[in-house]
Amino acid sequence: MQKFQPKSGQIDYTNIRRAPVINVVVKCKDKILIVKRSEKLKYYPGLWNGISGFLDDDKTIEEKAKEELKEEIGIDENDIIFIKQGEAFEVDEPKYDKLWIVHPVLAEIKHDRIELDWEAQEYRWILPAEIESFNCAPGFRKVIEYLFG
Repeated sequence: MQKFQPKSGQIDYTNIRRAPVINVVVKCKDKILIVKRSEKLKYYPGLWNGISGFLDDDKTIEEKAKEELKEEIGIDENDIIFIKQGEAFEVDEPKYDKLWIVHPVLAEIKHDRIELDWEAQEYRWILPAEIESFNCAPGFRKVIEYLFG
């Protein structure tokens, strides 16, 4: 498991109960991207999820989404068609003593070519309805449901 090293201006939420996060669902045509979280991650290793990250600095949700897309799957800003924010909701997680404040985000991209970084071990492009077949991180199905109704 990798230890988080905050950059200048970042908040370390490691030992803080209430933690704001984004969960970005990447869409290309009629499919969405899901990633299987690396076994090296502290939270939910091996579970399927969207592109996620802590809201731990002064960037807007849209700026943070673009940053995570670049870092985790190699998507440049000019590959993004649009970004839409959903309404935040809470997920209580006793296992980690966290109350996640989840900000769902939908990002439609121009192509389905991605490059995973170390945070994910594999990925799949699926139809939103297929999410039921995957062992997902808590709250991820609610993100999908919220964005795709």
